Amino acid sequence: MRRLGTGIGWRPEIADAVERMPGIDWVEAVAENVCPGHLPDSLLRLRERGVTVIPHGVSLGLGDAERPDAGRLAALAERVEALGSPLVTEHIAFVRAGGALTASPRLEAGHLLPVPRTRDALHVLCENVRIAQDALPVPLAVENIAALLAWPGEEMTEGQFLYELADRTGVRLLIDVANLHTNHVNRGEDPVKALAELPLEAIAYVHVAGGVQRDGVWHDSHAHPVPRPVLDILTDLASRASLPGVLLERDENFPEPAEFERELVAIREAVAIGGTMRAAAGTGTGVRTGPETETKTETGVATGGGSAPAARQAEPIVHDEAARQRLGLAQAALLSALVAGTPVPEGFDRVRLGVQARALAAKRADVVAKVAPELPLILGSGYRTAFVTYAQGHPMRGGYRQDALDFAEELLTGGRSAQGRSRRELRRWWLDRSGPAPRPKSRLEHVGRVGRSLIRR
Repeated sequence: MRRLGTGIGWRPEIADAVERMPGIDWVEAVAENVCPGHLPDSLLRLRERGVTVIPHGVSLGLGDAERPDAGRLAALAERVEALGSPLVTEHIAFVRAGGALTASPRLEAGHLLPVPRTRDALHVLCENVRIAQDALPVPLAVENIAALLAWPGEEMTEGQFLYELADRTGVRLLIDVANLHTNHVNRGEDPVKALAELPLEAIAYVHVAGGVQRDGVWHDSHAHPVPRPVLDILTDLASRASLPGVLLERDENFPEPAEFERELVAIREAVAIGGTMRAAAGTGTGVRTGPETETKTETGVATGGGSAPAARQAEPIVHDEAARQRLGLAQAALLSALVAGTPVPEGFDRVRLGVQARALAAKRADVVAKVAPELPLILGSGYRTAFVTYAQGHPMRGGYRQDALDFAEELLTGGRSAQGRSRRELRRWWLDRSGPAPRPKSRLEHVGRVGRSLIRR
């Protein structure tokens, strides 16, 4: 594994600024936003300058109860090859549930949701990771996510869960220190303990990002400056291990280039302080021999595709269909409560689940506004209220572009948010993208729509 250095998340909105930033060794691009046959000119220029580009997936669903979709894996592999990347990354999260495994409607979260830290979830995740590893042309690294809610009955801490995953599969880890901070605020989890339990030699690189606290909940917004507690966690991690790379993430509310550069300087300083602490202690990278013990070595970062922590070989895949079904039922019940208004599963915090549900609806509104920017223009200031109201009873059924079409169709056939000129413009927009005009609902159908909680795929 090559040393990456300091990087920044490449986004189209800041492409020009990224190209001009001094000291950028590598960038990360959201995989689903890159078309292999039509790479952005900015990424091509960066590659020509020798800047490494790593695709970062957000929709594979390695934590789903079902096995990874072969088509999604092939698409991710195609992006890796188009970008000439040495590594590809994804998340330890579930993004969809239901379907044939649970004999229930298939649901899309439109966001990364936490998997329960249980043996069932670990068995499923390990098999899914191994399937992905076999399908991808370069090593895979997986990222810990931020969470607003906790699963009841968890059997492991985050550090133990990550250790077991890396130990069994040989997968590398993308450690997001901002997400450790988020889980500290929202779930009371100690980031110091999590770092102490990690297989440090499995770290591929590190994410740093900002967020904001509202109503006692920390939102991993990627739209605010990096706070001091996140930099402190980064320093702690750098004091334990030599980090191959550190990357600044920002997804919206982009600051001026000078502010980006100040944040990058702060990140470099935090890493340097940690490195000085590590050198003073006379330690290298900690190589873990198990979740409860630790020895030190100067071996540095693990190299070579698929090598597991402590030089162990990855274990054989465990095929546990019963575990998949149990996990599938639990995930479907949670996701249905979040996006379809069904009862809250036993053991979950109802208040926190409500916060998560509202966050999912808000994210859907934001992303739909990006993939279909005409909708906010047509609906004006009423767009967001109309979409959030729509989202409360209409789960996603096919990605954000389909979500935009479904939302427009609902307004045209049953909603009251679009009238007059707005309605005519909305109808024209919908026709341009969907074909035949939507048929107006009868009064009975309209009443039935209110009681409908799930949409079949």
